[in-house]
Amino acid sequence: MHNAGASISKLTGVILAGGLGTRLRDTLPDRPKVMGEINGRPFISFLLDQLYDAKIKKVVLCTGYMAKFVESLLGDTYKDLEIIYSMEHKPLGTGGALKLAGQYLDGDSALVMNGDSFVECDVQRLLSWHVKKKASVSIVLACVDNVSRFGSIKINTGNEVTRFVEKGNVSDAGLINAGVYLMQPEAVDAIPCEKPFSLEKQYFPSLVGSGLYGYQTSGRFIDIGTPESFVKAQSFFS
Repeated sequence: MHNAGASISKLTGVILAGGLGTRLRDTLPDRPKVMGEINGRPFISFLLDQLYDAKIKKVVLCTGYMAKFVESLLGDTYKDLEIIYSMEHKPLGTGGALKLAGQYLDGDSALVMNGDSFVECDVQRLLSWHVKKKASVSIVLACVDNVSRFGSIKINTGNEVTRFVEKGNVSDAGLINAGVYLMQPEAVDAIPCEKPFSLEKQYFPSLVGSGLYGYQTSGRFIDIGTPESFVKAQSFFS
């Protein structure tokens, strides 16, 4: 059952920050990509600000590659946000990392963020929309001019996700996964224990037709997964 009275105080943030960032290794030889400097501050701080502004009190950081570096720089609080670390000892993929972090959620819904992208999104509005739709998982969708680097997501008129299109297949404008997911506790619990496991490629496609929704935002989107997009992020946040 979905709790129609779901409130933001029962929402825990999760940032997937354990990626190897192999494409950025030349750009960031000494740090993980979430700690890459954008205008003099680590990229992850923009995500933490988003959670803080949404009045979320606790965030679980899923770390892996250079985990101790992240922990030593951020510590256990950011503004009023309590930071808990969920460290993987070998790469688990986004699904495996979230499954591991589930032990720190205390039955809360999770606002999950990819650690290498940012989208402007009103979290309060997303939450009330998610509750109204009785969604199990809501994926935030951004509109881009060319989906070929990301792959795209198709939704029906009721905003249910109907199909995932692999990247490279289409180069038109369309809706992409913006790397933010609002997930009911049951949806986190149901992630298989297979390791490594991908949310985007394996888990979410398996939920089509079972309460998986796409929430369209008109907000700007940026990712820092490639050297070119990392450079673009400097002006995005200026």
